[in-house]
Amino acid sequence: MTDLIDDLQWRGLIRQHTDLEKLRDALNSGPVTFYCGFDPTAPSLHHGHLVQLILMRHLQNAGHHPIALVGGATGLIGDPRMSGERTLQPREVVAGWVDHLKEQISRFLYFEGENPATMVNNLDWTSELTAIDLLRDLGKYFRMGTMLSKDAVARRLSSKEGISYTEFSYQVLQANDFLQLYRRYGCTLETGGDDQWGNLVGGMDLIHRVEGADVHVMTTPLITKADGTKFGKSEGGAIWLSEDMLSPYAFYQFWINTDDADVVRFLKVFTFLDREEIERLEKTVEDAPYKREAQKALAAEVTKLVHGEDHLNKVLAATDALWGSGDLNEVDAKTLSSATEHLPTGEVVLGESTIVDALIASGLEKGKRAARTTVSSGGAYINNERVEDEEKILTEDDTLSDGTILIRKGRRNLAVVRPVAQSWPQAI
Repeated sequence: MTDLIDDLQWRGLIRQHTDLEKLRDALNSGPVTFYCGFDPTAPSLHHGHLVQLILMRHLQNAGHHPIALVGGATGLIGDPRMSGERTLQPREVVAGWVDHLKEQISRFLYFEGENPATMVNNLDWTSELTAIDLLRDLGKYFRMGTMLSKDAVARRLSSKEGISYTEFSYQVLQANDFLQLYRRYGCTLETGGDDQWGNLVGGMDLIHRVEGADVHVMTTPLITKADGTKFGKSEGGAIWLSEDMLSPYAFYQFWINTDDADVVRFLKVFTFLDREEIERLEKTVEDAPYKREAQKALAAEVTKLVHGEDHLNKVLAATDALWGSGDLNEVDAKTLSSATEHLPTGEVVLGESTIVDALIASGLEKGKRAARTTVSSGGAYINNERVEDEEKILTEDDTLSDGTILIRKGRRNLAVVRPVAQSWPQAI
């Protein structure tokens, strides 16, 4: 059996750590209770959180006990960013986001069995702290020099906007979370993104000062592309894990468009495929990159992990149908709308507009002569069915589940047209 730490390092899931050999010994000696925190700064988790959830799942699969902390308290404060003060959200908004995040996290970890996960909210103990408690029982263990040297704090202090005491105090609250989980659950390992290293070490130092105990911290790297640019943007913005903020179809498309230079690394980080399978896929990238087998595996595995097999099957069916190898009438309205939302769009009048009108309205052709030539040469399609009659009129029977009609020119040029009511001229 592969050593857990060795496997995590091979996958690129370890960036910074305390004594790695002591941590390896602890993980190999028996179940370790560990935690990772997720602040509700939005109504959904995103791809960065996904790295943490996958790391937690690896640790849980190896027999260790995960604690998923949702920051109902720290989410009210805001972790200092490298630039600009966070906007403080109303308490009821943060509480709602806490519930959303709990539901999302629950899909990735097991909450039953021999080593079930535990879900906690740091508002439960932070709300009990008085100002005197915070200053006497916690504040006395923190040194200003150390707090001021944290990367985000130091950068903000040297900027024009500075940093508020609210965000400056965040590191004390996060450190207290580790202390509370150590006391309540025997938690001895905290994990997080590499940008959290200073906060993680703060919690470790607090436990050592207060309890005289040694605990561990470990970070994952911040994922970037091979060219060094930031990873995790789609046409609509961040790679959200909520289907309400990024559809499963758009989510799948993001992953399948991964560059050859990145795909093997992302397979290691974002999937649970074993080393043998990933090495096989790596060979396909070298030998037959045009098949994009590695990208297809990555997109399928991550979509199934985040959205479930049912959504993955819908996405695959929509992808096939969109390009002519499946039945468009079998695709549900929500998936179809997502699959076609970035296509050129035009308007037609059912019972009146022809295929020629549709080609022009959608922008696939610029004029009637060109549109008629496309139809007569066999290059026009309605819902993937070739149309050879340039007088073909679009009807209700041509509409798909979302009310649109898919128009295709040749093999690769797609557009949709939407039926609109006839606009009658006003009577004189």
